[in-house]
Order: sequence, then structure tokens, then C-alpha cells
Amino acid sequence: MTCSVCIIGGGLAGLISAIHLAIHNVDVVLFEKNEYPRHKVCGEYVSNEVLPYLNSLGVNVFEHGAKKISKLKLSHQSGKTLEQQLPMGGFGVSRFRLDQLLADKALKSNVRIIHDEVLDVVFQNDAFQITTKAQQIHAGFVIGAQGKRSGLDKSLDRQFIKQKTPWIGIKAHYNTKEFNENLVELHNFQGGYCGLSMVENGHVNLCYLVHQKAFKSYKSIEKFNEFGLTRNPHLKRFLAQSEPVFEKHLSISQISFQNKPSVKSHVLYVGDAAGLIHPLCGNGMAMAIHSAKLVSEEIIKYYNKTHQNRISVENAYQKEWQKHFKKRLLFGKGIQNILLKPNLSSTLINLLSGSSFLLKQLIKQTHGKPIQV
Repeated sequence: MTCSVCIIGGGLAGLISAIHLAIHNVDVVLFEKNEYPRHKVCGEYVSNEVLPYLNSLGVNVFEHGAKKISKLKLSHQSGKTLEQQLPMGGFGVSRFRLDQLLADKALKSNVRIIHDEVLDVVFQNDAFQITTKAQQIHAGFVIGAQGKRSGLDKSLDRQFIKQKTPWIGIKAHYNTKEFNENLVELHNFQGGYCGLSMVENGHVNLCYLVHQKAFKSYKSIEKFNEFGLTRNPHLKRFLAQSEPVFEKHLSISQISFQNKPSVKSHVLYVGDAAGLIHPLCGNGMAMAIHSAKLVSEEIIKYYNKTHQNRISVENAYQKEWQKHFKKRLLFGKGIQNILLKPNLSSTLINLLSGSSFLLKQLIKQTHGKPIQV
């Protein structure tokens, strides 16, 4: 099998890239090892910056029940809170629903989606050979959209995968007695922080990031939820009045926030595979969608003869990626370092609670401008 572009991974970035390229008549094959739909560890809040772009692709999330979110609630582990209108707003939608929606759109756009696992990628003679469990294919370009961590990252010799990291992500949906569907909540607790927001079916997504040191003494997610999360009174109240929908929580360990090159060995990386923003910034999904747009545009320029060669595509994509995301990633890392230190986080919340202007500026630093179509 041959194709113009092979995409490895069918999450947000992979599916959006596939749709964008296919709409512009680029021959695309997408490999995703899992079937749709399925739940993933994800905050499931998306900034409205991506709406113009999604609409241009023919994707309307509100037709599929996405909840409009207009306000942020932030709390310190002591219980002190502040609330703020989001300058741009966002929406809440589960990955279960959104990934299926995008996969359906990709198929209608003539993307070939193959449920198979990619084992190796080799670049030689100005082309790629991709080896999966079932076959080998050849492609002109490869987009790496394999997510936060993948076994493929080892065979591709990516440096971040060689280093252990202490972060664990945990997620579940809850039925709750009362929750404002227009609100996204971020609650600080000892060793991490937790996001709450409603998705399309009325469930509230609870997703938190916790340092291994804070988690390990509890020995289980259930114990940590009962005795760790509940040190924050807002989380204690939420859990007391809510029932989990899932039989068990989803989790992912070894989450890496280290720098990742957006291009390596001629593979073009997008989404979490290119760089992961700290979840408290609530914008990883928007960044994944935007990165898919950036890489697709450069590949299309190549096939339209605007880019003369592969190196021109790679350099242009790296430049655009740095322009749009480098500052946001650095800012997110700085905010995380503050919120994980009780005294500093208390000082920050006291400062922000007295200045609506400062809080708006903080939010703007972790969000982009509406994507120009």
C-alpha cells in the first residue's frame, strides 16, 4: 500500500490532520490501534479559539451536545476560591463523543482509517516505510500523532521516553446533583490539581494530575479520592454528592512535560506527541487541533508546489509551532510550579482575587487567539 501522507494515531490531532488533508485532495492513511469510540484520560474542556477552524472543516460540536462554558472557578487547597468570566469561553465534550464524530467525518472525506498498530517507521530514499502488525506501507510524509506516550516512541529513539517522570493522570465521569454546565472548575490539592467540567450527556468529567509522591501512600485511586482529593473542601463536596459512571477510573502514568521536538528524523509531530501543556491550563485539546491545522497547511503547500522540498516543509512547520505554542508551554509550566507550592499558590490566589484584570491576563497567556481560517 502507498499513500501521500501516513498519520500514526487517531486522536484529536491525527483525525483533524486527516480531515484537513483529505478535504484538500491529499491521499491519507491513518493508523489507530484502538476501535472508536472509547474514553481517554483528558480534561475535555476546549477553548473557543478552535471553533472557526472546526466549522471550516464542517465539524459543529454543538450539534452533538457540547456544553458552552463561559466561566472559570479556581480554588486553593484551603478552600479559598475566585471566579472569573473566561475572555473567550470554551466548550465541554467527551473524547468518547468527539473522537467518534471526527472519525466519521474523516471516513466521509475518504480518509482510510486502519485499526492496526504501527511498530516502526524508517526514512530512506526521500520516503517512509511504515511497518505495522499486519502490513508494510510507503508514504511521502508521516505525521506522528501517537499521543503522550507510545511504544513507538522507543523505536523512533525519542529522548523523553527514556526518562521516568512522576506524574499520573486520572479521570472518570460522574453523575452529580448539581453542577453549573457553564463552569469549568480547577481545584488545587496537595501534590496536584483537578478539573471539573460538564460534557454533552450531562456527566461531569473529573480529571486530575497528581505527583507520584503524593499518590503512592494511598495505594489506590479510590483511597486517594477519599482521603487525598477531599482535603480540598470543594472536591470533598463534589464527591459527596456525586456517583461515578465508570466501573473504574482511567489512568495514565509517566506523563512527560519535557521538551519534545516537533520534527525528528523527518516525522512531523502534532498534539501531545509534539509537546504537552500542563492540564491546569485547560488547553491541550485546543493546541492539538491547532497543531493539526499548522502541519496540514505546510504539507498542502508542498503538494501545491509552494514548498520546493521536504526540508522547507519541516522548517516552516517548526517555525509555526514555536510561534504559537512555545510561550504557552513555558507559561503553563510556571503556573504549575506555583500551584504545587501551598504558600505560593495561596499568595497567587489572594493576588488574583483582588484583580480581575490580572486573572484575565493569566488566562489569556494560556489560550490562543481565534484560529484564522
